[in-house]
Amino acid sequence: MVDGAARSRTWCPPYPLDLPAVVAPLRRGAGDPTILVQAGTVWRASRTPAGLGTLRIAARPAEGAVAATAWGPGADWLLEQLPAMLGANDRPDGLVLPPGKLRDVQRRNPGLRLGASGLVMDSLVPSVLEQKVTVTEAHRAWRYLLRRHGTPAPGPGTELGLVVPPSAREWALVPSWSWHRAGVDAKRTETILRAVRLAPRLEEASAMAGTEAAARLMHVPGIGPWTAAETLQRCNGDPDAVSVGDLHLPNTVVWALAGKARGTDEEMLELLAPYAGHRHRVCRLIRTLGVRAPRFGPRLAPNDHRRR
Repeated sequence: MVDGAARSRTWCPPYPLDLPAVVAPLRRGAGDPTILVQAGTVWRASRTPAGLGTLRIAARPAEGAVAATAWGPGADWLLEQLPAMLGANDRPDGLVLPPGKLRDVQRRNPGLRLGASGLVMDSLVPSVLEQKVTVTEAHRAWRYLLRRHGTPAPGPGTELGLVVPPSAREWALVPSWSWHRAGVDAKRTETILRAVRLAPRLEEASAMAGTEAAARLMHVPGIGPWTAAETLQRCNGDPDAVSVGDLHLPNTVVWALAGKARGTDEEMLELLAPYAGHRHRVCRLIRTLGVRAPRFGPRLAPNDHRRR
């Protein structure tokens, strides 16, 4: 196709669709240069197997449809992936909850589905950046690196300021001083550099089952259960990928399910065991419910690796 030519499709999901909620996990902070959310419309810049692409998704609630337009060499790929990205492969009805608050929030949010972007590296790199630091630090690093080393998105994406993440080779060429200025320590930098060297093999995880996909990602030193889960939740829409090792999630889950203010990963997994196959979905419902464990101490202070 001609890079500047637009491709379009209209898709009618056979289920209620909450477009902002479904795409929310793909957005790494309000200033994420790969995604722009406006009233009823989502713009996303991606590096697909077919090349760069910009995707515009507009909800048409009255018609029960979404209208999508894409630009760039990756346009056709993005339009083909659209249903999966918006949760068409998700099976939320497989989770049967007992009466209570969680079942109520599930029924109130029938459009909350788990989408699959189908792009492993687009989710893996920012997940590594989020290891052991505050969300603010990680999102700042993501913005800095993309603004300096990404590629302007095709079509109208350029005018909107959207940026496509670097390719594996481009990530490998980011100079050490740029990682430092982004506030990324040596451990996370080295993990990303190891991952991009294996990018073709890691991208295969998007077509694998949960356990197999996680094992593929964790083959890379520095990628553990937390990073693998955070990645697979987004690229595969994995409903069972629990973010073991998260700073806040065990407390949140244990508080919501057992009324205990503090919890461990082991306690969290024990409470989630009855929901095997949908454990991440249950965590998402808990967050949608707005439940938070009580806080007894100061928040984690950001580290500034740029001063070292």
